Amino acid sequence: MIYVIASIHVKKGRLQDFIEVFKSNVPNVREERGCIQYFPTVDINADLPPQILDENVVTIIEKWESLEALRDHLAAPHMLAYKEKVKGIVEGISIKVLQEA
Repeated sequence: MIYVIASIHVKKGRLQDFIEVFKSNVPNVREERGCIQYFPTVDINADLPPQILDENVVTIIEKWESLEALRDHLAAPHMLAYKEKVKGIVEGISIKVLQEA
């Protein structure tokens, strides 16, 4: 099992634009071989230190059956089309690929 936490930094004022494009692609991803979970999240103020809030970040939570399935996902035609659609909205991406300890 592979877990992915992807933080997408979007341009100020473009959060809803990004979420709209992202969510339109979610059904395609969920149909992929090996996809167990895939959804976007945004920060809420839980008033729990040391929480750091950022209104311009969308965090993607993913669970995949294998690293191979994750690699196939990144090369899927709908993902290449998605990347093209958001390239003017996204400022940066950081990703963590994890396995259970």
